[in-house]
Amino acid sequence: MRALTGLLQQRREAGALAWRAFASLSAAAQPAPSSPFTRFASPAPAAIDHTPLLSTLPDTKITTLANGIRVASESTPFAETTTVGAWINSGSRFETDENNGVAHFLEHILFKGTKRRTVKELEVEVEDMGGQLNAYTGREQTCYYAKVLGKDIGRGIDILSDILLNSNLDERAINRERDVILREMEEVNKQMSELVFDHLHATAFQDNPLGRTILGPVENIKSINRNQLVEYIKTHYRGPRVVIAAAGAVDHEQLVQLVSKAFGSVPDEEPASNVHQLIQKEPSFFTGSYVHDPLPDTTECSFAVAFKGASWSDPDSIPLMVMQTMMGGWDKNVSSGRHASNQLTQTVSTEGLADAFMAFNTNYHDTGLFGVYGVTDRERCQAFASAIMSEMTKLCYEVDGLEVLRAKNQLKASMLFFQDSTHQVAESIGRELLVYGRRLPKAELFARIDAVDAETVRAVANRFIYDQDMAIAAAGDTSAMPDYDWFRKRSYTMRS
Repeated sequence: MRALTGLLQQRREAGALAWRAFASLSAAAQPAPSSPFTRFASPAPAAIDHTPLLSTLPDTKITTLANGIRVASESTPFAETTTVGAWINSGSRFETDENNGVAHFLEHILFKGTKRRTVKELEVEVEDMGGQLNAYTGREQTCYYAKVLGKDIGRGIDILSDILLNSNLDERAINRERDVILREMEEVNKQMSELVFDHLHATAFQDNPLGRTILGPVENIKSINRNQLVEYIKTHYRGPRVVIAAAGAVDHEQLVQLVSKAFGSVPDEEPASNVHQLIQKEPSFFTGSYVHDPLPDTTECSFAVAFKGASWSDPDSIPLMVMQTMMGGWDKNVSSGRHASNQLTQTVSTEGLADAFMAFNTNYHDTGLFGVYGVTDRERCQAFASAIMSEMTKLCYEVDGLEVLRAKNQLKASMLFFQDSTHQVAESIGRELLVYGRRLPKAELFARIDAVDAETVRAVANRFIYDQDMAIAAAGDTSAMPDYDWFRKRSYTMRS
């Protein structure tokens, strides 16, 4: 017995000696700080301090007019151009089944002449000063904006107020515009991503305002009349629901004077037109569901898998932004992919599981959508779907701290890149004032991003992904798409 005990003791000592030797050799094998292999770059990301950059960003100045309109601006030193626009809390969410499509119809018809300018005069005036005039409509916001030289900001604001407040809404122009919008609908439905995301909203928010399409159904486009357009403007184009934002070569005091003169006649808000009351009256409800749209003339299969996400004001909206960056995106036309930092991109590109994919994180006033959209074909769609579900569910179990750090660096860098565009800055100002009620300082936003770690990602993934219902929309050759139960089981188990 003593011999056996001695033998075990000798083996333990020998094992400890071997381990110390291995550890010392491993330490010696680590490249020194001056190693040529790590002198210029390291495979391990490091936290980046953006404080010196953040201190150079311009302050946002905000003034609220008597009628509730908020005027906000960021002046960029040495800038020569300006983006100025009206961001309005209106969109397809605030429509009804009877007038669905009216907000987008307005986006078209408001450019068709005013009481002061004909269509030709409007276009010529914008072109003569080398400017651009455009608009877009979303589910919760509508925007009309102009890009002009700094010296022409007064003319830009005058044109914006003219089309928003003095449009003719001519019956003949309305009838002509129906065909334009119907042709636009045909083109939109040919874009698989647009079609899939319309289906995704329709199935995720069944019988909810968010489930309505932005363009509206064909029968509404053919029947929308002038009275409906006028009523929508009177109800939703109210002072507190409008933000006039400008970025670039702009003086805030001058901007306030110009907006006060041009938009002073916009009426204040009434209780019936308050955004929060409208949302409380018709809140959104997420439904786990599956819809597919077989298209016999295509060999591609495009689909999106989405979980219920966070609203704009939800504290977990920031971790979801980091998670979206971790999931990444890829397209077969780019050369990178096999050596990408995130596992999904590596898997998809190396094994050729899809032609393209992207993670998305869409926020609304009271809900959101978080998921992945991709384009593949019948032979590869199940393997591709398996890779997507495996990576999303893995966030509930295994999260690499280095991947989180890398994603945070990428996310903050992308936000700083937007600072180079006056349009992006103005859009960010307008959107944040509408959804947060204030301009979110970059320092605060970056601090909230920096606070996200691996444990935060796991906790948020367990809230939004683990064993949760999902909405799935597919279009094209959907014959080989797995069924809903197949996806649902993979929301809590990492199966191949």
